[in-house]
Amino acid sequence: MRLNYHHLRYFQEVALEGNLTRAAERLNLSQSALSTQIRQLEERLGHDLFDRSGRRMSLTEAGRIALDHAERIFGVGEDLIATLARSGGPVAPLRVGALSTLSRNFQLRFLRPVLGPGDTGGAGIVLSSGNTQTLLRALEDLALDLVLLTSPPPRESFPDLVSHRIADQPVAIHGAPARLRHGSLAELLTEEPMILPTESSIRTGFDSLVARLGITPKIAAVVDDMAMVRLLARDDLGLAITPAVVVADELEQGVLARAPFALDIVESFYAVVAPRSFPHPMLERLIPGGETADLAADRAADHSGGPNK
Repeated sequence: MRLNYHHLRYFQEVALEGNLTRAAERLNLSQSALSTQIRQLEERLGHDLFDRSGRRMSLTEAGRIALDHAERIFGVGEDLIATLARSGGPVAPLRVGALSTLSRNFQLRFLRPVLGPGDTGGAGIVLSSGNTQTLLRALEDLALDLVLLTSPPPRESFPDLVSHRIADQPVAIHGAPARLRHGSLAELLTEEPMILPTESSIRTGFDSLVARLGITPKIAAVVDDMAMVRLLARDDLGLAITPAVVVADELEQGVLARAPFALDIVESFYAVVAPRSFPHPMLERLIPGGETADLAADRAADHSGGPNK
C-alpha cells in the first residue's frame, strides 16, 4: 500500500488551482478522472483533503499538511534532476554542519567566499550544529555537504570521509586588560578566574600546561559554546582560553586584550567531506583543488601503513 505519486501530483495541481476543472485542463485529464484520482489519494491517506463547496475546493488541515509534503517531495525531485544533469538550473543550498563548540567567527570567515550577495547562484547556505557523531553520520548519509570540526574523524568509524585541515590557530589567554597585569603565567593562572571551553584540544593542552607549572587554576566556568566563552570574557567574568578569532571584535575594539604569555596550545580546524561523484558546486570555493598537502600526506600514510594524523 505505497503512496501513488501520480495521485500526489494531481492533488498538488488541484490544491494550487483551487478548482477541479482548471486543474483537469492543465493536466489534460477529464474532470471525472481527476476527481477519481483525488478520491483514491484521500482513501489511501485516510483523510479528506478538500472541503468541497460548489466549484471551489479549499484545503482541510490534512490537505494543507499533504500539500506541504508534496511541494517538498517534488522540489527534491527537481533538485535531483538538476544535480545529475548539471543543467545549470537552480542549485540546492549548501548544507554545512559545524561542531556546536566551534567559533562562530571562524565559521563566518571560512564561509565568506560563498556568502557574498548574488554570489551563490541562488543556492544559499543551510547551517546546522551538533556533536561530532551526529554530524558525520549526516555527512555519510548525504544529508550534509560539509562538516566543520576541530579534529579529523576517527578512521576506524568513518574510513571513507575525507578531512582537509584548513587552519591552525594558536590559543592564548584573553580578557579585560586590567586582569592581565601579572609578572608570570603561573601568577596569572593562579590569581585570575579562567573560562575554559570544552573543546578537546584546548582543554587537553590547558590541563597539561597547569600540570607542568604545578599550579591549581581558578576555574570560573567550563563552557561548551565558544560564543558563550566570548560573552563571559566580554562581561569580565574571567579570562578566556581561546584562539584570537573567537574574540576578534573585542580585541579590535580594545574591550579585551591578549596576555603576553605563550601557551603552546594550537587549535586545528578541519573541513570534512564525503567522496561524491556529484559534489556541491560551491565546495570548490571553500576547498580549492579538492586535496590539500595535508590530505595527500594522510593518504600516503594510510597506504604505507603509517600512523593517522
